[in-house]
Amino acid sequence: MAAKPTFKVGDKVVYPGHGVGIVAEQVTKVIGGVSCEFYGITVTETGLKISVPCMQAVAVGLRKVADKKSIDKIFLILKEKKKKLDTQTWNRRFREYSQKIQTGSLVETAEVLRDLSQLRSHKELSFGEKQMFEKARSRLVSEIAVSKAKSQEKISSELETMLAVA
Repeated sequence: MAAKPTFKVGDKVVYPGHGVGIVAEQVTKVIGGVSCEFYGITVTETGLKISVPCMQAVAVGLRKVADKKSIDKIFLILKEKKKKLDTQTWNRRFREYSQKIQTGSLVETAEVLRDLSQLRSHKELSFGEKQMFEKARSRLVSEIAVSKAKSQEKISSELETMLAVA
């Protein structure tokens, strides 16, 4: 049973947990005597190659790169100030933030970046917090850069300015 392709070769997509990639190919593989369609995705940042069954693409969270309206919403999240700083233990925060980033949701990743940025303005981030901050920042920068057709350096600079004001 062939699934109707959701994506086509050349589409820029986001794969949860890995970030922005490009659908490099769509191939048919025979597994256990059954013919299945797969997307071959190359992750932009790392070069990692991922095969995703076409029928499972949406279920695993594969999505197109965010549009301008979504990016505007992300900028609002990054500019927003939380009234109360997160005081839970780093282990609990780490689990929560990791789960948010793994969803591949741009909104949840922006929330992690905003929260860690605000925490950074009150205390020095631990090694783990710095890594989490960089992971969230990197995912946002790469997707926003692709969406807005701007360089990652330009977007990174814009985010830093936004976070400094927040």
